[in-house]
Amino acid sequence: MEDTVEALLHNLQPPKTASGSKVSVVGVGQVGMACAYSILQQGIVSELSLVDVVPEKLEGEMMDLKHGLAFTRPCVIKAGSDYSITAGSHLCIITAGCRQREGESRLSLVQRNIKIFRGIVPDLVKHSPETLILVVSNPVDILTYVTWKLSGLPKEHVFGSGTNLDSARFRFMLSEKLNIAASNCHGWIIGEHGDSSVAVWSGVNVAGVNLSALKTGGEKYKTWETEIHQKVIKSAYDIIKLKGYTSWAIGLSVAKIACGALQNNRHVFALSTNVNGIHGIDYDVFLSLPCVLGSNGLTHIIRQDLEAEEIEQLQKSAKNLYEIQQSLDFNQ
Repeated sequence: MEDTVEALLHNLQPPKTASGSKVSVVGVGQVGMACAYSILQQGIVSELSLVDVVPEKLEGEMMDLKHGLAFTRPCVIKAGSDYSITAGSHLCIITAGCRQREGESRLSLVQRNIKIFRGIVPDLVKHSPETLILVVSNPVDILTYVTWKLSGLPKEHVFGSGTNLDSARFRFMLSEKLNIAASNCHGWIIGEHGDSSVAVWSGVNVAGVNLSALKTGGEKYKTWETEIHQKVIKSAYDIIKLKGYTSWAIGLSVAKIACGALQNNRHVFALSTNVNGIHGIDYDVFLSLPCVLGSNGLTHIIRQDLEAEEIEQLQKSAKNLYEIQQSLDFNQ
């Protein structure tokens, strides 16, 4: 084989072993692989590393992706259980974690995931001290806080996928009501990625026309608001009931976020971030607000002009998360 390589290739210098746009994905379950596939398919990375604790599945997933490289942009794909393969990552994506057991409290679920994250986060930072970390595992807001605490990284370098997908679902459901493309319906879900999320109806608009200024339907419009927001909240539950898990939409959402982090295109995403000092919240808690993302992490939080009721709902969402945070044991 060496003779063939030498006969084909005239050597000028050794190839570089590090790349400029490397992403590592921790956890190769349904969500992790949907993220990896979406990132690969969109051609936004030069190197992709997969990490998990199940060697056989890792090997199979890596082979399956590699066999499609003839149809994508060039990309180096690696997989392994040793975190050294993540070295030099610009972005690390964490999708690993426990699923909630039937009847299990949220606090118990978080506590079990802390044990897992203690074996992940320090190793990622050890091998990529300048990395950005995107947390996708649920409950995403609290686990993003946990990741920030375990990593020692600046808060701008640690963020969660948050309500970015919730906001996309919101826009899609608006588009169905209005019979207009989802990309032209603008609206945000903020706060917790969960039951206490806040739909910012005061900011919903199409082509700059604010829907709140068109409340000609009275109670009918109010029913419409409630119906759509409840559908957004229930979406994941419905999909899990039907197919067992969610994967494709979160994969596409994460790929878009990864693109923003790698290409410095300064897009605004609804990401889970430390909101201390924003909208009257005066403690460290992670929840979603519209954030500007660049290659050096989060650079700005958009100052939304929220109505009093929306601010109250956001503060309630923050309080719910903060109470759980206060009960966490990082040494258990």
